[in-house]
Amino acid sequence: MRAGLVAARTVKGMWRTLTARQLAVDIAVPGVLFLLLLLPYAMLGPASALVLFGMCVALVFRRLSPGFSLAIAWVTAIVQMVLGGPPTFANVAIFGVLYATAAYGTRLVMWLGFASIGLGSLTITFYVTISPALRSGDWIGWSGELVSGFGVAAFVSSLVSFGLSWSVGLLVRTLSRARQSRAVAIAAGQEVAAEQERTRIARDMHDVVAHSLAVVVAQADGARYAARSDPAAAEEALRTIATTAREALADVRVLLAQLRYQQEDGPQPTLGDLDRLIEQLRASGLQLVREDSGAPLPLGTAQQIAVYRIVQESLTNALRHADVNRPVTVRFSWTSHGVELAIVSHLVDAKPRTGIVPLAVPPVGHGIAGMTERATLGGGWLRAAADDNRFTVTAWLPYAPTGAYPPLILEEPTA
Repeated sequence: MRAGLVAARTVKGMWRTLTARQLAVDIAVPGVLFLLLLLPYAMLGPASALVLFGMCVALVFRRLSPGFSLAIAWVTAIVQMVLGGPPTFANVAIFGVLYATAAYGTRLVMWLGFASIGLGSLTITFYVTISPALRSGDWIGWSGELVSGFGVAAFVSSLVSFGLSWSVGLLVRTLSRARQSRAVAIAAGQEVAAEQERTRIARDMHDVVAHSLAVVVAQADGARYAARSDPAAAEEALRTIATTAREALADVRVLLAQLRYQQEDGPQPTLGDLDRLIEQLRASGLQLVREDSGAPLPLGTAQQIAVYRIVQESLTNALRHADVNRPVTVRFSWTSHGVELAIVSHLVDAKPRTGIVPLAVPPVGHGIAGMTERATLGGGWLRAAADDNRFTVTAWLPYAPTGAYPPLILEEPTA
């Protein structure tokens, strides 16, 4: 039973999954090559045509099953030597097969391809030196032919060419593994950053929700005591309770189901704190230009915190990575549905002898992942990308009501 499972896993591991386009290319290229060379090889004899067919089949399977492709190439080469056929252009296909064993094969297939380098070089050397001597009946001269310059040249050239094709495949395999590892590391880092941002937003929201509940409790106690002596004060307290509860409920609906509770000391930022933030960064040497268009609308607490943190992170990144000699634009575009925020900075330019070349944009770090998380949890979106020599962060957050609502008036039925 166990042996059957191992065999099933082994057979399954021999075949790779290819896209339809890759499979079509792997079939079309050897197929066209076979059709173009079939007539000249058929004129050389059935053995040459058989070798051409075998090598083309090996090329078809080079990415789908590198181990199977290597086996076909070896069988074809052995048949060619048994039939006494000379080396032909079709034998060049072995380079592609060896490349595929190192680039796409399993660890076993990869090392089998490596072993084929030495074994194949020895086989070719013996075949091209000993086989002609044996066919001519010169039983003494074959040893001299083997150790002559021709034999050494045949072995070295085969070893170098086979080893080069296998080494290129190994290099491609290593680069592919490195890219995959880097992609996994980036994804894991962004996931960790998103979780950290959720926790930080939960801490931000703690003070907001706690403050709202404290106001509700205080106003409720006051309304209870003033209900008989001062009905107007009781009505005002109830209106305040309703307004505060609506604001807290809007924040809870957005975040509470997704975030963990953790307390953080200190007040929470709002849109009113943006001017102080901008002045602080101006004092640090950053040239800031603020542009506002449209009529500002009231935003919920979660949206205000998101706007503040996005502006803060974007301007901090601009101070660290952008050209501080050029102005950074902070643009607010208010619409009837929300606010669109854009922070545009200029990338640093290098000036070599050949001219001005923009430096590469820094890799995506935790800052952009955190800003994206904030915008998403606030009901909006965020995009960050480089365009020519500028880096733009664009975010949109929806309108959330924060103002007071008129109280409901229930009329008693009249008789």
